[in-house]
Amino acid sequence: MHLMNTLLRFMMPYLAFNLVSSPIMEKRDGVAYYDPTTRGGSMLINAGDGYGEPMNVIISGLSSPAVLTLHGAINFARAIGFSEECFGLHLGGYMSADLGDGNGWVNQTIELRQDYAIGGTCLESLIGGNHFRIFVQNGTAADSGALFLAVSREEPLTENHDVVPDGYDIGRNQLVSAAVGKTWFNGVKYHTTARNVTGLLAAGVDGINHGIAQDGIVTLLTVTID
Repeated sequence: MHLMNTLLRFMMPYLAFNLVSSPIMEKRDGVAYYDPTTRGGSMLINAGDGYGEPMNVIISGLSSPAVLTLHGAINFARAIGFSEECFGLHLGGYMSADLGDGNGWVNQTIELRQDYAIGGTCLESLIGGNHFRIFVQNGTAADSGALFLAVSREEPLTENHDVVPDGYDIGRNQLVSAAVGKTWFNGVKYHTTARNVTGLLAAGVDGINHGIAQDGIVTLLTVTID
């Protein structure tokens, strides 16, 4: 109860929120993904301050189709230690991405946070932890159905949820480590493989939000329902 009261005290100034708009995600073209940068898009999401944050994980369009639905993506996230935001509320602004699929800059589909064993995602909102935003490559110009994830580990609410030092690489690595192999949630069993891809993101700090360098690696996950 003390934790809940403390969290609500922090949250009250921010309760001018909107529920996340959540379009249905579909797999269509039978490819893992299309490179956004070759189609006028970017591998950096718009952080709203002239800088971007890297989309450093891709869930392949060749994954089981059920994983690439909104419900399926959330269920898989729960299998690897994430869940929806505290009370289902999104605090703060939305970030957008252009995946080169013809849709232009589109807001995140959903944001998912680390689900602590005690306190859940409400505790993550308070003390920080891992989190990611999902963007769907589903426009007519590049309809892979792949899910592009912008993953980072963030500071506590008292530090405005800034990204921790090396937080883009740390967040990606923690998510991938949790995902690879066999996982399950709500009766659905997953088998996930990973492959690191270079050449999509330029390593370094140029254009990166918070001035935090990242190593330029994007991990491609292929998630199969057993």
